[in-house]
Amino acid sequence: MCGIFGITHLTAQSLPINQYRSILKELFLFSESRGKEASGLALSTGERIHVLKGAVSASEFTKKPVFRAACAAISPYAIGHSRLVTNGNQLNEYNNQPVVKEGSVCVHNGIIVNDTSLWAQFHQLSRALEVDTEIIPTLFNHFYQMGFTEETSLAKVFSLIEGTASVAFFPQSSHSVILATNNGSLYYLRNEYFCVFASEEIILQRISRNHKVLRGPISQVSPQQAIHINNNNLADPLTFFKMTTNKNEAPLNRVPLGGTPKIHTITITNVSNHSKTPPQKTNTPISEGERTHYNREHVSVAKLKRCSRCVLPETMPFIRFDPSGVCNYCLNHVSQPIQGEEKLQQRVTPFHTKGRVNCLVTLSGGRDSSFGLHYVKNILKLNPVSYTYDWGMVTDLARRNQARLCGKLGIEHILVSADITKKRTNIRNNVLAWLKKPSLGTIPLFMAGDKQYFYYTNKIRKQLGLDLVFLCENMLENTGFKSGFCGIPPTFKRNHTYTLSLLNKLKMAFFYAQEYATNPAYLNSSLVDTMGAFVSYYFIPHNYINLFDYVPWDEKRIDATLAQYHWEKATDTNSTWRIGDGTAAFYNFIYYHIAGFTENDTFRSNQIREGMITREQAINTIAQENQPRFESIRWYCDTIGIDMRNTIETILKIPPLSQFK
Repeated sequence: MCGIFGITHLTAQSLPINQYRSILKELFLFSESRGKEASGLALSTGERIHVLKGAVSASEFTKKPVFRAACAAISPYAIGHSRLVTNGNQLNEYNNQPVVKEGSVCVHNGIIVNDTSLWAQFHQLSRALEVDTEIIPTLFNHFYQMGFTEETSLAKVFSLIEGTASVAFFPQSSHSVILATNNGSLYYLRNEYFCVFASEEIILQRISRNHKVLRGPISQVSPQQAIHINNNNLADPLTFFKMTTNKNEAPLNRVPLGGTPKIHTITITNVSNHSKTPPQKTNTPISEGERTHYNREHVSVAKLKRCSRCVLPETMPFIRFDPSGVCNYCLNHVSQPIQGEEKLQQRVTPFHTKGRVNCLVTLSGGRDSSFGLHYVKNILKLNPVSYTYDWGMVTDLARRNQARLCGKLGIEHILVSADITKKRTNIRNNVLAWLKKPSLGTIPLFMAGDKQYFYYTNKIRKQLGLDLVFLCENMLENTGFKSGFCGIPPTFKRNHTYTLSLLNKLKMAFFYAQEYATNPAYLNSSLVDTMGAFVSYYFIPHNYINLFDYVPWDEKRIDATLAQYHWEKATDTNSTWRIGDGTAAFYNFIYYHIAGFTENDTFRSNQIREGMITREQAINTIAQENQPRFESIRWYCDTIGIDMRNTIETILKIPPLSQFK
């Protein structure tokens, strides 16, 4: 999730101050892609630890005079953090990292999903912060104070936590730094004089190219491995150990620690950065009376004419019915060809011998990509790296599920974080523009910010030198109606949305140009980002293996597999589809009110055509799935900074399609 990094001197070798500061600055800037919402640095001399942190990006952090002043002298140990906020508001200085707890200082990349239960289990320990990271140094100090060694104390911590954790910390117990990971999202470069570490190999490669003094081999800290760095041990300053616990190991009769390092913390503020944040809303929960009032479309929806074979209604773009009431989508349906798992095994066999990592798996945190990561690792026996593009609408639930999979499977997770504040501002601007002149065809503008996902997939693939990339896209989840509302007729081929013909791409561009011309509110800060999204989605190469071209999509199998990882479900729906996408509940509410159907109708209709479910089952299912997800809508409105009730009331005033009146 976040980016952690640092540099340690292994000998008395000195660096010019300007070069030392330059190395730290580059570590910050190269790690910024993993999180831009806060940043921090801890410098340790052993006797004293100097901590700087604040709710500013790494770019802003390194421009501060206090950063330059802190780097005026070379510290034996330095650890840093570039934060993507998952829990604990970054505007509360104590939630930002490095986290200081009982004389220990810690930076953490990942999400611990069971921190609440651990605090309850160790109720005698005191919790002071909102962030999950706090449990790591707290438990470590607890076990060390009981008399266990540092290695055993750390192993006990990692045996208890669930999720992902790559950490660097200054322990209260010694003048040193410890690196540890349970999923391998941690690399180090070591030469005779220095040890530099970061969350991604590419960061160290760039640092090494820029600074000859840091040339050396780059290695991965393997899952469940830790490194103890102590530059006072000149014989072997790096000690490697596996984090395994011995049930028979007894605590030592150690005298309790007498003193702890003196820790001085400075909080950096940046008013201009905060001013870029969309206005914050605190929308109160929807009452039962409001739920009934806002969910009044179900009576009208029931009156819509639907296909006699599937469940598509008469409001579906370009739909026609034959004399028997069967729609043209059913009459022209082409079954999805499944090439088979055996053929997939044959295709990936040559990659088994291609290095430590041999493929990339795109991971949204949704059910299909989560299952795909499991399948690639456990069934295909490949060694994948997972990748996520976080554009600000990846929910905390999705992030926790990503952590569950990567932590348990021991898989490195590369995360590219957009400028989330800017992305959310763009979404807000486009939603407010849309409310001024509603059009079903322009709803995808709310999601335009996520399309650079394809650009960064190709970039990471190239950086890692990988020829094998998995996309886990269920082709039954066809949402061609979104382009249909732009006037693009269906092709009835089982293609990806981004495989529109050139002519249809031009038609879509013309449609949006007209919408922009008639609604100037769309000419806002999002324009450049939207254009980039259009190019990323429709024009750059999409050379991936889609897992479900080979493996039959089986909802029961997928849900049962994910249950093994304690995969978390949403609280406002029984469905496991789209629950990691923070936009889905909002735009499906709009489609349901205006058109009388949602993505659920098209998905379940494809299942009917494939013989997976009956029409009666689909009718019963969509009746539940199309119920407004008010908790998720509330999260969405809070996140982009709009008033939920005013927005819903505005949507309900929009006239439905003529067939739906």
